[in-house]
Amino acid sequence: MGQEVVEVRTDAARVQRAEVEDLLYLEAQLLDEWRLDEWMELYTDDAQYIIPANDLPDPAPDRDLVLVNDNKARLLARVQRLNSRKAHREYPHAATRHQVSNVRILDQSGGEIAVSAYFTVWRFRNGRDDHYVGRYDYRLRRADNALRISYKRAVMDMTVLRPAGAVSIIL
Repeated sequence: MGQEVVEVRTDAARVQRAEVEDLLYLEAQLLDEWRLDEWMELYTDDAQYIIPANDLPDPAPDRDLVLVNDNKARLLARVQRLNSRKAHREYPHAATRHQVSNVRILDQSGGEIAVSAYFTVWRFRNGRDDHYVGRYDYRLRRADNALRISYKRAVMDMTVLRPAGAVSIIL
């Protein structure tokens, strides 16, 4: 008679909400301080960043219209442009405040951790203030002993992009 092998998963292997919140708050801080090169380090090499169109919050990005559908290479190009004088809508840089709340771990049974959070992003530039409100959907994974973002989707609650008219910052 052989012995049955039982895999025991301890709570120590599970990610706690405080660790997830620390990552999301760090991401917000880096974006607000325009430390975009450091912000990029929070993402895995196979990362995806999506902002769906306002009228289709759950698109298939390869088939449906989305406002942003970036892989890591496109994110790097976006960061380079935003760091240069070529980003006319963001040079000089707008002041932003990314507020993250209602952070919830939805699933961590596989290799990635599914997380949702609410956001409000304020953008101040040239005497105007614009705001973006919605929900973040994240997939996180551990890499180099730290949590990294492998997927981020920013689903906006607004039905139109007025008064901002565009998304020229990283939500």
